[in-house]
Amino acid sequence: MKAEIITIGDELMRGEIVDSNKARIAERLLLHDLDCRHQVSVLDDPADMRDAFRRAAARSDFVLVSGGLGPTRDDLTTEVLAETFGRELELDPESLTAIEAFFSRVGREMVETNRKQAYFPTDADVLPNPIGTAPGFSIREGRAVFFAMPGVPRELDKMMDEQVLPRIEARLDAVSREAGSGEARHFVRAALLATFGLGESTLEAELADLAREGDVELGFRTSFPDNFLRPVARAATAEEADRRIAEVTRAIRERLGPVVYGAGEGDTPDTMESLVGRLLTEHGMTVATAESCTGGLIAERFTDVPGSSAYFLGGVVSYSNEAKTEMLGVSEDVLAREGAVSEPVVRAMAEGVRERFGSDFGVATSGISGPDGGTPEKPVGLVWIALASATGTHTDSFVFQVDRSRHRRLSAQVALDWIRRSLIGAELVGPSLLRRSGGGSMPGSNGASGANAG
Repeated sequence: MKAEIITIGDELMRGEIVDSNKARIAERLLLHDLDCRHQVSVLDDPADMRDAFRRAAARSDFVLVSGGLGPTRDDLTTEVLAETFGRELELDPESLTAIEAFFSRVGREMVETNRKQAYFPTDADVLPNPIGTAPGFSIREGRAVFFAMPGVPRELDKMMDEQVLPRIEARLDAVSREAGSGEARHFVRAALLATFGLGESTLEAELADLAREGDVELGFRTSFPDNFLRPVARAATAEEADRRIAEVTRAIRERLGPVVYGAGEGDTPDTMESLVGRLLTEHGMTVATAESCTGGLIAERFTDVPGSSAYFLGGVVSYSNEAKTEMLGVSEDVLAREGAVSEPVVRAMAEGVRERFGSDFGVATSGISGPDGGTPEKPVGLVWIALASATGTHTDSFVFQVDRSRHRRLSAQVALDWIRRSLIGAELVGPSLLRRSGGGSMPGSNGASGANAG
């Protein structure tokens, strides 16, 4: 059976927002072994919308529509779907009551325009929206079942999971029973593995012999600075699909080792900061940050995670040399002799913040994020990172030849990854795709890195 996704909105076609809803919907359809054969975006234009709806009804079994269910004049999905297939609009009293209750709950007065959200095409199956004012609905037109959902991602996600997918599942089961055992459905299992440190082509080479059979596939997706692996397994039974996905996931982990840092079954695996937070909590350890080029980004990522106060003690954004000296105890002589972007300085920053906060780990960054400020000896992109703990201080330098924003993000990711690797007993290394200019001390060593910036 074939599925199609239609997203609606002038803002999508003008590029004002990224159309992430297609990916959210397609990701969920994959787990139901549905081929998403078409993805269409259209303006808030009735003629274009009618054309898209008619084409979809002729070629697809499930049509998932996102957007255009709001109260404003350009929210036309309900009206145009009804008109396209010759249906009237009817008020659903339960939906109107739910919308009124929503506004009462948030302490706002409902305006008259919100009433339009309680009208649906004749014979529509209403899909409640407990976290927004726009209920969805489904209608059957020939072979196609249309599901109209709000465009707000969190509302769409909830409606997909609680309302749409159970209906799709029931429809698939019914079709399978009608077709007989010869057309039995496949069971699909998928995993999502987050990796950091290897480029996409290197990952492909490392895993070239895995997931080559027809019932097990492996996809790759880059989201800087990470790469995601999506193994998908299909089988005639749920047990067999579970076995296949477990085998391929285990094989990938064994092949890549600590390069794999997170996993999940949905469209978003663990983040590096959430995983590091769990590891710190499990070990009963704490961390403090001393940041120059990353400007507080590492601290921000820590505090994005609920409950981070249990392990994140605080941080210092020591952007100027004076701040490094006054707040972290970095020697003025060392700064004058070595410069702010150097191994001795970043080492002193990490050790200084660890001492001042009394944390188990102190992590520090100092670099040249650009686009200016480089020299032949210390080019734009150079960053020094240090991780101090009771076993010693590890330092290393890298030259990340990327733009300023990505330089900061990549530096922060390396710093977080070092904490993770230290907690799981893995070697502290950096991304091989953007290799450093020099070497570094091994974990547990009190010696300085022998690398020279350049």
